[in-house]
Amino acid sequence: MLGKLLARYLAPSWLLLIGVVVFQLAQSIAALALPTLNADIIDNGVVRGDIDYIWRIGGIMLLVSLAQVVCSIIAVYFGSRVAMGAGAQMRADLFHRVLAFSQREVGQFGPASLITRNTNDVQQVQMLVQVSATLMVSAPMLAIGGIIMAIQQDAGLSWLMAVSVPVLLLIVTLIVVRMVPAFSAMQKRIDRVNQIMREQLTGIRVVRAFVREDEERARFGAASDDVMDTALRAGNLMALMFPAVMLVMNVSSVAVIWFGAFQVQDGNVEIGTLFAFLTYLMQILMGVMMATFMFVMIPRAAVCADRIGDVLGTEPSVLAPQTPVSAPPATGRVEFAHVDFAYPGAEDAVLHDLTFTVDPGTTTAIIGSTGAGKTTLIGLVPRLFDPTGGTVRVDGVDVRDYDPDDLWARIGLVPQRAFLFSGTVASNLRYGNAEATDDELWRALDLAQARSFVEAMPEGLEAPIAQGGTNVSGGQRQRLAIARALVKQPSVYVFDDSFSALDLTTDAALRRALDTHLPGATRLVVAQRVSTIQNADQIVVLDHGRIVGLGTHDELVASSITYREIVESQLAAEASA
Repeated sequence: MLGKLLARYLAPSWLLLIGVVVFQLAQSIAALALPTLNADIIDNGVVRGDIDYIWRIGGIMLLVSLAQVVCSIIAVYFGSRVAMGAGAQMRADLFHRVLAFSQREVGQFGPASLITRNTNDVQQVQMLVQVSATLMVSAPMLAIGGIIMAIQQDAGLSWLMAVSVPVLLLIVTLIVVRMVPAFSAMQKRIDRVNQIMREQLTGIRVVRAFVREDEERARFGAASDDVMDTALRAGNLMALMFPAVMLVMNVSSVAVIWFGAFQVQDGNVEIGTLFAFLTYLMQILMGVMMATFMFVMIPRAAVCADRIGDVLGTEPSVLAPQTPVSAPPATGRVEFAHVDFAYPGAEDAVLHDLTFTVDPGTTTAIIGSTGAGKTTLIGLVPRLFDPTGGTVRVDGVDVRDYDPDDLWARIGLVPQRAFLFSGTVASNLRYGNAEATDDELWRALDLAQARSFVEAMPEGLEAPIAQGGTNVSGGQRQRLAIARALVKQPSVYVFDDSFSALDLTTDAALRRALDTHLPGATRLVVAQRVSTIQNADQIVVLDHGRIVGLGTHDELVASSITYREIVESQLAAEASA
């Protein structure tokens, strides 16, 4: 997967990659030329006392060194552009793929894992590209070029390379093989830390209300310790690698000087040649050592690439049709025809053979016990997921045949858990209609019974909203979410238990405002309180995913045992209160 991922994201930068190779080749040639020039200075300048020769060759060495530095800087710059560009595109593709996921795919991976894959995992692959552009290109050049140049200097000492290089490769291989499992485990443990952190931040009020701070600290500490232990195992192996490399290099240096000294003494080798051979041997081993950086990074990057590939390779279960139908006029008619739905791998379906129609301009309420399938049912209308059987139609067209933008433009959804984005009141309300005027925002706030508390804020429409709307109350958050849907002015409103945090007075005022000012809009309402839905044109009673009652409030009280039990239980609760 790592190879496929790199080929995909590095291909657009092929010109920069060629530039990296060219300038790395140039700086490697310059690095390989310096020991030969240094040997020439020693043998023909220092030994003979020719100062002019030393200055002349020294000047050439200086120019070669300057060229090496310039080429290295350019190569690193090009490599950085390649790595940063590949990382940015990878993150963008991951983000867009996740946005296309239905709730099924998001639940499959988990939010914490998706965040880790789009941040830490991409960073590891990006770092591999960066280091490859600076080390992986020059390392083989130095190693191969160094072998050629060293043999030219003194073939009699070349047997030392045949011993030291395989020994170094063997040591590196043994260490890297043990590092791969540690890096694979580390990414999963980072996912776990992110998951616990998200849970604790989101549920901080629950943690404090139940005095569970110590338990949550212990849970986070255990997950953090797992990451630390895994990182220590990988770090210990990494720490072992570099002393081993230095040991081989130093022993090789001693061997070259030891055996080379006898050849110098016998007059077979000049001193400058011996120093050049020693330098080339160090360059060879340095090239191998630089390659070890790659061996350290490749296993972890390969694991991260697999995780990134899993996301990019997962096709959303809710796909746009290849040839969407032409959008018909928006009337607000919604039809369920023999609809079934089951989650993947579940033994039982959540919804069973649901058939009913919501006429334009009417209100249809859905009620039932917890787990009856109410939220799943209305999630099929905006196509948050597709039915496993039957058909859901909006304005006479199967929702699967719509262009998603055309379908969503017809629907205003207020989810069960009202969520606000960081920004201002105005920016949240304009989420449904970016062109809405301030007057339209205030009108929506009026209908949603939210004008009074927004006006009480010093900044009014520009009052800041924290991420998730945590700086306003639950009821205020719900009313702002309702106002956001009203600003959109769709033909179908879907309220998923969106009045649960409102007191009875506000609930009644909100419903009267909607009836008065939105007479032509279709409304699908999920509610727990009978008082919220008793005036609905049609009430659907669900029980274990099946329709057990369909009609008006009065009809269901007379004909549906399940609905009558719900009404009586709520009346008894109100009487006891």
